[in-house]
Amino acid sequence: MLNSNTVESTSAASNSAYNAIHPPERLRQLAAKLEMNNPVFWISGSFLTLFVLLALTHPVTLSSVVDSGFQLATRYFGAFWQILLLANFVIGLALCFGRTGDVRLGDLNTPDVTNFKWLSIVLCTLLAGGGVFWAAAEPIAHFVSPPPLFGSQDAKTNAINALSQSFVHWGFLAWAVLGCLSSIVLMHLHYDKGLPLKPRTLLYPLLGEKAIKGGIGNTVDALSIIAVAAGTIGPIGFLGLQISYAMQELFGTTDTFITQAIVVVVAMVFYTLSALSGVNRGIQLVSRYNIILTVALIVFILFAGPTGFIIDSYVQGLGQMIDQFVPMALYRGNPEWLGWWTVFFWGWFIGYAPMMAIFIARISRGRTIRQLVLAISIAAPLVTCFWFTIVGGSGLAFELENPGVIQAGFEGFNMPGALLAITQQLPFPTLISILFLILTTTFIVTTGDSMTYTITMVISGDKEPNATIRAFWGIIMGAVAIVLISLGSGGISALQSFIVITAVPASFIIAPSLWYAPKIANQMAKQQRL
Repeated sequence: MLNSNTVESTSAASNSAYNAIHPPERLRQLAAKLEMNNPVFWISGSFLTLFVLLALTHPVTLSSVVDSGFQLATRYFGAFWQILLLANFVIGLALCFGRTGDVRLGDLNTPDVTNFKWLSIVLCTLLAGGGVFWAAAEPIAHFVSPPPLFGSQDAKTNAINALSQSFVHWGFLAWAVLGCLSSIVLMHLHYDKGLPLKPRTLLYPLLGEKAIKGGIGNTVDALSIIAVAAGTIGPIGFLGLQISYAMQELFGTTDTFITQAIVVVVAMVFYTLSALSGVNRGIQLVSRYNIILTVALIVFILFAGPTGFIIDSYVQGLGQMIDQFVPMALYRGNPEWLGWWTVFFWGWFIGYAPMMAIFIARISRGRTIRQLVLAISIAAPLVTCFWFTIVGGSGLAFELENPGVIQAGFEGFNMPGALLAITQQLPFPTLISILFLILTTTFIVTTGDSMTYTITMVISGDKEPNATIRAFWGIIMGAVAIVLISLGSGGISALQSFIVITAVPASFIIAPSLWYAPKIANQMAKQQRL
């Protein structure tokens, strides 16, 4: 005869087995909120998990594989990417200044986001943390090692050439690929035709229903999420490394993993809370204050820094970029240099492009093609180039006046070192350094919240994803960044390089827009009787 303990043990075992097969209602609800039945969730989530596990267990092997993939991608697809970006920009201008420029997108007669808020979100999201550290580091990098297209000349000419090369990498072509032609296609197919606001929809004009349903669509969405997650986690991790280094230089704190992790956690909390509040609240608010701080620093440096050099070098650098635009955009003379500079940046931006196009489409309803192109392909690049002149141009002026003062801080490609070397030459150096670090953090927060929101929108298919899935992806990206920085800069660098590999499929996702965006724009012009 069974005793009571045996009966209880048997009952407990039965309950455990039943719960394993039939999870409690609360777990089923959580799984539903996280879209765990969605193949896109499993493909993208599994890849990030595998990447982290390999980084922890086989870092050398992972680094070798990523480096090999990076080299293959830049070698065999670099020329294609250069042509793709140039064609994307030129076709966008043609649509902007033709009769299609008056076509109104998004099935609304007036924009649903004000101009200032819209431009703030666009600038802050697309610039990300690169808008601060790269603005300080890239001009001095090209000054120290002149681009092969120009070669080494006198110091003043080298400085202008350095700015001009930086303008190409962060100017018209980079911005245009992130949100013009592909956004036109998405806005028409989503708002006018009712197709999902997902990367797969970019292939609908080419593949029809095959792109929307089944394996092709799931794969396209997952690849786009992996690319933008890698491109977002990388800057989040670098933020921890760079802010920790800067705090050590400024305040004598210890540059350790704990400090780096705390920085990432703080950023993660802010961008996750911002993403939870949505586009119309947190994302707009953070972007607004980000722009206000940026403008304040611009005004201060413009008048307290080397004013004459800033204005002259901006005009000369911009003029040279326009004069040498096509040769600089299509330069193929030094493959090794291209792989570490132009083609690297093009791969990085292309990897972002499908998801950025979705975000731009989400916040740009009611705007015309002309407004979209002028803002993203013209105005934003000009502002970005001026910002690079304010930060990096000031550094070049200080370097010309006192050789070595900026180069010493930048030695070893130390990007935060270059920024601090510049701020130390300005009045109130400690205060300005702190403000730049705050600005860097808010830039990362605006990118983190926007991409968290966009990733969850793609997975869930909802314009306002539930709070659970937003919080999950926000925390996951921060957690992955922390795990990778625990390995040193190598783990984050591997992930950052990986986005260039993801640009290979991403480039084929956005390429059809070169043909279909003009076709759609002309159809809409006829429908709107323009």
